[in-house]
Amino acid sequence: MAMTTQQRSAKAAEKRRAKEVEILRLPAPPGTKAQLADLMVWHDLEVAAEAMSLAIMNLHALGPAGSAHAFIVPRHEITISETVARALHDSYRREQERETEE
Repeated sequence: MAMTTQQRSAKAAEKRRAKEVEILRLPAPPGTKAQLADLMVWHDLEVAAEAMSLAIMNLHALGPAGSAHAFIVPRHEITISETVARALHDSYRREQERETEE
């Protein structure tokens, strides 16, 4: 007789407990999901969990110094043009003048 969905889920959960496997969840915005999909295509992987496990294992194998580059958070550099800087300065000056008049 075939197992029910609940029986299969219970059996799978018991196997995970026996192997001390923990299911980790990752919120993935569209950009992150697309990057994972690219990695999976590039390396001929079909299961996202496998791709993520391999990435973690390979980064860990690089050690602290070797994997550090992968954990640098990209930041946007904000450059204020002269025109905007002048407008901000003028606005600040006008605000100061208003405050001193009051």
